[in-house]
Amino acid sequence: MDIRKYNIYFHTHTISGIFIAALLYVIFFAGSFSFFKDDISAWQKGESIVAHKPVPLLNPVIDSLAGKYNMLGRNIDFNFQRQGQGSYVSMTASADSTISKPKPKPAGKRKGRGRRGGDDDSAYFLYSFQDHKAKGDYAQAYDMGEFLYRLHFLAQLNQAFPFNIGVPIGYLIAGIVSFLFLFALLTGLLLHWDKIKSNFFLFRPLSKWKTVWTDLHTALGVIGFPFQWMYAVTGVVLIVNYVILTPFTNLLYGGDSDKIYQSLQYNRNLEVSYTYQPMTAGFDLDAFVSHWKQEWKGSPITRVYVRNYGDQSMQVYMEAKPDPRNNFAGSGLIHVEAATGKVLAQKAPIGGGNYIDGVKSLVYHLHFGDFGGKPLRIVFFILGLMGCAVIISGILIWLVARDKVSTEGYKRRFNFWASHVFIAACMSMMPVTAFTFIMLKVLPKLDQTIIYQTYFYSWLVSSSYFIIRRDLALTNRQTLVWSAVLSLGVPIANGFATGLWMWTTWQQGAFDIFFIDALFLVLSVCCTFAYLRIRKTAKP
Repeated sequence: MDIRKYNIYFHTHTISGIFIAALLYVIFFAGSFSFFKDDISAWQKGESIVAHKPVPLLNPVIDSLAGKYNMLGRNIDFNFQRQGQGSYVSMTASADSTISKPKPKPAGKRKGRGRRGGDDDSAYFLYSFQDHKAKGDYAQAYDMGEFLYRLHFLAQLNQAFPFNIGVPIGYLIAGIVSFLFLFALLTGLLLHWDKIKSNFFLFRPLSKWKTVWTDLHTALGVIGFPFQWMYAVTGVVLIVNYVILTPFTNLLYGGDSDKIYQSLQYNRNLEVSYTYQPMTAGFDLDAFVSHWKQEWKGSPITRVYVRNYGDQSMQVYMEAKPDPRNNFAGSGLIHVEAATGKVLAQKAPIGGGNYIDGVKSLVYHLHFGDFGGKPLRIVFFILGLMGCAVIISGILIWLVARDKVSTEGYKRRFNFWASHVFIAACMSMMPVTAFTFIMLKVLPKLDQTIIYQTYFYSWLVSSSYFIIRRDLALTNRQTLVWSAVLSLGVPIANGFATGLWMWTTWQQGAFDIFFIDALFLVLSVCCTFAYLRIRKTAKP
């Protein structure tokens, strides 16, 4: 490779990497834990989904709503959680003007997540199929699994940013980071291409620190390249699809974004005219769902929409997705008139897939790693943490390469502080995450605000402490010690708070709760081993 190309690849890789380093670390770290989102939720609530598979029943939900509201003319949406442990329920105001009059929405104000419902005559809440009761609205039902999942695409920034710029700021930043990550990956591969064969297994732990970090960065970066590239591409598609679709919207749909999302099967146009004629016969929603679950075996129900409940015009629409371990792509739907039983639209989830199903399923399943069961998610988890190690080693290489006597003083000071801030913030995430898990079992009340305060305040204190100490070696040692101790405390806290010790959950078949305790126990052992190795072999 000639020197000009090398310099182009080197500087592009370095600049794009250092700009996104800290945020990319957050995305990879939180995203790695997000593979176990459902297990974390079960662990926090002490309710195993694996041991006690709940039966989704929708009639009790409607009956409970009927105790508070006149249900005639309502639109009711059920969005099932991934393992079917519950459903987010959204109910609008009645289309019957004699029953309710929806309040006008404030102009220019975007409705935030967790504030759905709109006015006093509508509702939005999470309903649990395990204990058959509402868990409150989105904020009240918030858990650590949801927190880490949303942190991995920086959704919390949407609530912190006070200005409306047309798109959620957190998603925008996550999309930009994913896009720059593509540049860093491609230029990094080109940079090491000539020596990729000779240096693939090269690791020199007894050399100077810059050599150790360089070997670590190169080896793990090349080994994890396919995984990281896949996540960069799918992340861009999932996060910034609005930007990608805008030119096609303007060219093919005259700027009507609703139409293109309907064509891509994201939105459904389910507007039904209200007739003011009550339906004479009843409609058993659970019987309807049960019938189609039998028809579509191996395809879990994902959404159920009810339009104009109790009116002669009432319609029911249901969607299902095939289990990716049995059928990678596909989607099913059934749309019926409740009064007559007439089928308005129908599509089988298995065997009826089209091109759109294939593309969407490919992007979604590759990103979420849900097509290979728990073993695949564990592999993805390890590869995600390897990505974190690549980022840390890259920051250290960048610092050492610029910490020279020939470098101007103000540049050296900037490089020093920038790297220390990055390392302090990144390395603090593991002990802070373990600490927050422990507090989930200690605090008497949990909701979105409490989880935010516990995680972000402890992260701020920890990061500030290490920034003030200004010692990378100390940061490394102490974060490993804290991580080891606090990770060990996670299964202990769970045992004392709920009585669900690891041997108990194993005997009960509550393997989702057992897995989270075992995961933190393994992480504690790994951090302890790393700390002991550092104490034994660390250079001054």
